[in-house]
Amino acid sequence: MDRLRWVAAVSGLYDASAGAILLLGRQSFARLFGIPTPHPEIYGDLNGIFLLAVGFGYLIPFRDPERGRAYLWIMGPLLKGAGAAAFLLDHLLRHSPSSLLLFAASDGALALITLWALAASSSTNRPAHQRR
Repeated sequence: MDRLRWVAAVSGLYDASAGAILLLGRQSFARLFGIPTPHPEIYGDLNGIFLLAVGFGYLIPFRDPERGRAYLWIMGPLLKGAGAAAFLLDHLLRHSPSSLLLFAASDGALALITLWALAASSSTNRPAHQRR
């Protein structure tokens, strides 16, 4: 499996799993990470639905990595990078639980891996005379 397909598969499973947990296991998730559940609950529902949609959206670059490059850029370095920064800043400025730094690390790692895969694949897709 090439790099972009691998990134799409891992990222899609990551986001879809997080969405399913928010929809189906919110109470257990909140206890595990020492955080309150969203109030009103619709906020948790909407976040879960959003993450499921993002996860399923990764089917586009999984099936056709070239056609799905824009999706990978937006949902990888942009969204996951911003998410990692938001988790970190929230911890530093609002003193959110340290357990949430796990999401800063995983989102940040996926953002960097996606960036690496996109950059590496763009250089291999150019004709040899343009690579320098």
